[in-house]
Amino acid sequence: MKPTTTPRVIIRHCEQYDPEAIRAIVRAGLDELGLKPHGRTLVKPNLVTAGPLFPHAHTRPEFAEGVLRALQEAGGDAISELAVGERCGITIPTRHAFTNSGFDAMIKRVKGVKKYYFEEEKQVEIQYSHPGRLRDYVFTPEPVARADFFVNMPKFKAHPWTTVTFGCKNYIGIQDDRHRLIDHDHRLNEKIADLQYIIQPQFLAIDAITAGEGRMLTPKPFTLNLVIMGNNQVAFDAVCCAIIGIHARDVDHIRLSEDRGFGTTDLAKIRLSGDVSLEEAQRRAHGFEVGLKRVEKYFEGSKITAYAGPPPETEPTDYCWGGCPGAIEEAIEILRVFDSQCDERLKRLHVVFGAYSGPIDAKPGEKVVFIGDCAQWEGKLGEQVVQIRSTYQNRGTKDPHNAKHSDVYGKLLSVRKQVGEAKGEPHIRLQGCPVSVAEQMLAICELGGAKNPLFDKNEAMGFNKAYIAWRAKMAAKRLGGHKYQESGPTERGEARPEIE
Repeated sequence: MKPTTTPRVIIRHCEQYDPEAIRAIVRAGLDELGLKPHGRTLVKPNLVTAGPLFPHAHTRPEFAEGVLRALQEAGGDAISELAVGERCGITIPTRHAFTNSGFDAMIKRVKGVKKYYFEEEKQVEIQYSHPGRLRDYVFTPEPVARADFFVNMPKFKAHPWTTVTFGCKNYIGIQDDRHRLIDHDHRLNEKIADLQYIIQPQFLAIDAITAGEGRMLTPKPFTLNLVIMGNNQVAFDAVCCAIIGIHARDVDHIRLSEDRGFGTTDLAKIRLSGDVSLEEAQRRAHGFEVGLKRVEKYFEGSKITAYAGPPPETEPTDYCWGGCPGAIEEAIEILRVFDSQCDERLKRLHVVFGAYSGPIDAKPGEKVVFIGDCAQWEGKLGEQVVQIRSTYQNRGTKDPHNAKHSDVYGKLLSVRKQVGEAKGEPHIRLQGCPVSVAEQMLAICELGGAKNPLFDKNEAMGFNKAYIAWRAKMAAKRLGGHKYQESGPTERGEARPEIE
């Protein structure tokens, strides 16, 4: 349902990650906005990933604790269920992200809070009918489809695919892996705008005490000491953009969401309040680095040389901002954080995306990696004539009903198999649309000699425990014939049984 209330954004100072101070700020924000949590109240953080490699990637548990306690206090008996739900990224089990982020321990402290790992929940089909949609239906976890009071609790961060990740972009986590990677390509911004039709938050509170600049999974910490709250997602994102000095309409998914009626980016139409002015917030954010950088520029001066051509001719763009090029940028940053000697350790690699038509300056022994279904090139590598054809399939051929769960160990075996088959050849082709962060990270390890974080003994036990628990949960559901049948249409669309 599209918002109808006057858009309001509150900017408050918060000195540190003190749950009690955050509770007081958020409780005052709820009162100022006239909001009372009720019914099934669901809080969606940003837990894209967590752990020693990713300290600034996610909403902090202290922040979430303050928000949850404020919701409990404001809603009281009107809340029938208070829950936190998320699907983390890069094929890691969400259970692992909840543990590594500190959310598990925090939820134990805040009594009466339930948690949902979205990839383990029933999936509900939501039909779309709006103009310009990428497809006619999508899936979302049942807790999202059933929420009565939805709270979006993102992390204030830059993003290499979409410039920023605030409220609207945080919606990529309201789908499990099977469905979030569909259209996670050069149409990613349109996908995010489409996801707005599933549900709109009644309340937003973003963790901007320590923001993350430059990247998405391994961002650099940037102190803002802010808690920002609001009642309209597009207006909220517009103010966050203004704080770091960019116009919200220059961010495609925010512009598309505004054009479809989900709010305004016009600051003159947004009621601002709080103890920090917009001008003061902008002063604090001066120099904040966003993440949008073409892959060729990104790897300049490193042992990886990147080449990028446009996606297929049928697609209305000249660069795949939402797919494989951005994924490799995140992949190499994970490896650099894991191993400070990564760049020195790497062998020379050449990576090619899209329909590239220029030369590839690969010396003997330097591997060329063609990444993604739409990779296309003709020429000579040494004395060998190479012809790479696009295998890209129109998105209309991708049926969400047939989407399969991703498995990080399956990806590891697949990448190793492809590398083995290409041994002795000057090039290798990695298929997929997109080829994920995890797959590209594994490929760099296999081909470039980088250390593999999956084999880190300090992380292996916790990761495998979460992985086995996830697989066991899904196996039990399949054995039990577990499916979700909705009896009729909801306000956000008609829900149908999922085909597993």
